[in-house]
Amino acid sequence: MKYLIRLDDACETMNWEKWLRMEALLDKYSVKPLIAVIPNNEDDMQKIDPPRSTFWQWVKALEQKDWEIGLHGNDHVYKTTEGGINPIHKRSEFAGLTLVEQKDKIKKGFEKFKSEGFNPRIFVAPSHTFDLNTLKALKAESSINIISDTLAFKPYKKHDFIFIPQQLGSARFVFLPGVYTFCYHPNTMNDNAFNQLEVFLKKHNRKFSNFKDLDLNHVNSKSIFDKLLSFTYFQFRKVFR
Repeated sequence: MKYLIRLDDACETMNWEKWLRMEALLDKYSVKPLIAVIPNNEDDMQKIDPPRSTFWQWVKALEQKDWEIGLHGNDHVYKTTEGGINPIHKRSEFAGLTLVEQKDKIKKGFEKFKSEGFNPRIFVAPSHTFDLNTLKALKAESSINIISDTLAFKPYKKHDFIFIPQQLGSARFVFLPGVYTFCYHPNTMNDNAFNQLEVFLKKHNRKFSNFKDLDLNHVNSKSIFDKLLSFTYFQFRKVFR
């Protein structure tokens, strides 16, 4: 059993106080997460603090201490009400757009990362939603070959990409073997959320792994158990949404 942490919505106008609090907390327990960075933020909901010119230097410092830096879309503005192939929500920056439109988005986001000295290997779709055109755009306009998302018990390979599943929105004990990603949004966390995470880290920090340390060289196709998990989850959401 391995736990991973993913932190979404880092950008130049994020809530710096909360992000620095999260950084200090994870450093305290030697946990190294995936940080999903919005390269060209235009989402008003993510415009919290005035932009800081030191943002990309801060991200580079995180990378240098083995935090994984992922491409979190391009501008984080939802263009459609599509859920794509991972319909966690009915809103998307990508799903439902044409391949040409999605290639333009990926190109702009990836070029921004490259201009700041980063070469991301993981894609994180805003609101977890993307489609096959998103994968085609990633192949055409980037060197990314890993997706952080979808439901499964462990990483699997599909469409020539490796998928590292993202199952839970907060840290909690899981009794089944597998690789489990807890997704947090520091911009919207309150004191209770930070405190609950610290309690969990204090008790289970040895179960946490680094994205960079995952062995992804022998990843297989999605197992029947993983397919059943995904099918059951989305059928449940249809009934109770």
